Amino acid sequence: MITFLEHRVLEQIDILGEDIVSFLQALIRIPTVNPPGEAYDPCARLIGNWLGELGFDVNYIVARDHADHSSAYPRVNVFGKLSGKMAMPALHLNGHTDVVPAGEGWTVDPFGGEIKDGRVYGRGACDMKGGIAAALFAVAAIREAGIELRGTVEFSGTVDEESGGFAGMAYLAQQGLISPRRTSYVIIPEPLNVDRICLGHRGVYWFQIDTIGHIAHGSMPFLGVNAVELMGRVLNHIDTHLHPALSVRSTDMPVEPPEARRATLNINGIHGGQTQAGVGTPCVADRCTAIFDRRFLKEEPFETVRQEISDILTYLKMRHTDFKAELSDLMVVHPVETDKETDLVQTTARTIRDVLQTSPEYIASPGTYDHKHVFNIGHVDQCIAYGPGLLHLAHQPDEYCEIEHLIQSCKVMALTAMRLLGT
Repeated sequence: MITFLEHRVLEQIDILGEDIVSFLQALIRIPTVNPPGEAYDPCARLIGNWLGELGFDVNYIVARDHADHSSAYPRVNVFGKLSGKMAMPALHLNGHTDVVPAGEGWTVDPFGGEIKDGRVYGRGACDMKGGIAAALFAVAAIREAGIELRGTVEFSGTVDEESGGFAGMAYLAQQGLISPRRTSYVIIPEPLNVDRICLGHRGVYWFQIDTIGHIAHGSMPFLGVNAVELMGRVLNHIDTHLHPALSVRSTDMPVEPPEARRATLNINGIHGGQTQAGVGTPCVADRCTAIFDRRFLKEEPFETVRQEISDILTYLKMRHTDFKAELSDLMVVHPVETDKETDLVQTTARTIRDVLQTSPEYIASPGTYDHKHVFNIGHVDQCIAYGPGLLHLAHQPDEYCEIEHLIQSCKVMALTAMRLLGT
């Protein structure tokens, strides 16, 4: 049941509707493209200025020791704290400011923030600047309604989530800004539909395989060993042996879409041989490199996941005396899943029922997001993803966010904050 004070906040969100949309447009018009990490600082300042107007204490956290930080592309995160009557409980709202490159196929300006047919278009409108706008204005509506929260609200706009989040949310957690002593709950407004609560995600193992051959003149390939052909053996073994094995493994996590409840392996990229000015040289390829993306399930121990890849290389070495390869780990992210019986999940679910008049669906994400750093580095157990936008639109041309979803998710986050923190 929605209380009198909560009704006041919902009405305030309706009043602020045009401002929410305008703020989202302003965010979209800052092209925070990653890679390489453009315009992080002006985007952080835009969010920080708004946080300051709401009464937050604002700090800019720069990951200066991160490998991707530079004077040209500084890794600037914004962090705000709005203290209540009590330090705890504390709700942390987080959104990543970076977006993937626009790519081809757009019919609108990808950084124009155009409004059409009740939608805001642009790169990041869905993933996840719409979520940032909705979360910020959830707090704004509470403040505009003259309501003081008993607990503490924090907000962060962090960088590099699209490339792992290591200079963003991971960095904040390493600095102790996300931790059990100061953080009770975390909501990350990723685009997973306004009537769904995301409890976590599958695991990720990114790895590189280098096959090593022997260079020779292209007219006499019998004098060399072609590393591209060696990689072909790896790919063939994966296709005939590993893919069938993965296809029968499934998780009991509610991953959406259902096809992603299986273990998967994708070849992200491959390159072999020498090139000069974009043209191959007349040589036998002495090295071939491929990058792989293995998504593993909570039921699969990571040690087993990695050993399966290592075993393929060992098998091929035993079968072919000329086979030589190296395996390198690039990134490992373990699966995470928040218990749906926790206060955060149940309070959000009750709020969705009250605001949207529907029972929420519990899901898990097919890909990872910054939940991994909240749990694995920050050690905060109660974390969910909830926000506006449709997951299948993320990274697509003509990406958009429905204005109705923007307003609905803002209302859910505002009332959830009030119910978790008290008024």
